Amino acid sequence: MSSGRFEFTRHPVLALGFRPFYLLAAVFAAITLPLWIASYIGIVRVGGYLHGVAWHSHEMVFGFATAVIAGFLLTAVRNWTGQPTPTRMWLAGLASLWVLARVLALTGPDSIAAFVDVAFLPVLGLAVAIPILRSNNTKNFKILAVLGGLTAANVLYHLAYLNILPAGFTRVAITAALDVITLLIAIVSGRIIPAFTANAIAAAKPRNIWGVEAVSLGSLVLVLAAGVLNTWYPLPTWAWLRLLAMAAFAHAIRLILWEPYHRHRDVMLWMLPVAYAWIPISLTLRAYAQVGTIPTATAVHALTLGAIGGLMVAMMMRSALGHTGRTVTAGSAEIAVFTLVQLAAIARVLSSLISPELYQGAVIVSGVLWSLAFMVFVFRYWPILTRPRVDGRSG
Repeated sequence: MSSGRFEFTRHPVLALGFRPFYLLAAVFAAITLPLWIASYIGIVRVGGYLHGVAWHSHEMVFGFATAVIAGFLLTAVRNWTGQPTPTRMWLAGLASLWVLARVLALTGPDSIAAFVDVAFLPVLGLAVAIPILRSNNTKNFKILAVLGGLTAANVLYHLAYLNILPAGFTRVAITAALDVITLLIAIVSGRIIPAFTANAIAAAKPRNIWGVEAVSLGSLVLVLAAGVLNTWYPLPTWAWLRLLAMAAFAHAIRLILWEPYHRHRDVMLWMLPVAYAWIPISLTLRAYAQVGTIPTATAVHALTLGAIGGLMVAMMMRSALGHTGRTVTAGSAEIAVFTLVQLAAIARVLSSLISPELYQGAVIVSGVLWSLAFMVFVFRYWPILTRPRVDGRSG
């Protein structure tokens, strides 16, 4: 083994999964939105295999979101199971597979691009399945099911995009993937938000009531199933409305039971319930979209920008600080990152609700705010994620 390779595989950025994947996700998020805006207004044509709206929607879900999920799971599963997850050379290989998929999406060739992109999630699934199975950690088998669901959605997307299946299945695949990711963040939030709240606020008594948990998570599973089966067995509008209303109400009650409303100065703690509140909001907007009151894209962006984007960036910052031995507190950069993401969501959603004439301007403003958020993240967290832990421990 050459000395250059020896040094590279021991670089701090390959010490644990959150390090390379959080950086890759943030750089990708910062770069792709300006490219999408330029494409949207007709300045450039982006994409080779995937292009236009297809590139934007697929890559934000199966590019950005899966990178954050990979960084989180490769780190969290090690803590949950006490078993190692990929580091060094194996982690570099997994990150390289993700990067190659992003490049091939822009350049092609088509079949190779699809194959490489589809391969990432099963490889990630194997990387987290091994420690889960070794520890017999049955509670986390649901994580493997989630990754399996995302993989199936991605396979469906590429088969439809390559015209092997009807083109309309691309929309089914993206919607299903978003529903799976929503289920994942709801599961994880149910673990961390009550725990963080109880640890930080002595007066808070957050609760996970079994019935509320069953309805809130079960309703998301039903929404996912109904969306996938809708092509063959369309659910009546009245049934969709009741299902989405039940889901929105259950998640609102779930959030209230976590008691995030206590007065405290921990801004980092506030970020999680604020972002989670977008889940019942997005479900409510999705109900309105079912009857044509608002565009479907309004509900989608409430979910993707407000809930998924907000929760992901909040957890990226929290876990990056904690796992590098730093105090988990929000400075000006953390506040700016989270605020910009939330403003991007608000601008995108409110423009559709107020006036259709504001749509194009809101898309541009929202994209700029999102990109700025992740530029600040990269500036702040690049030195944190590429240097050893400040307490001298491994990881």
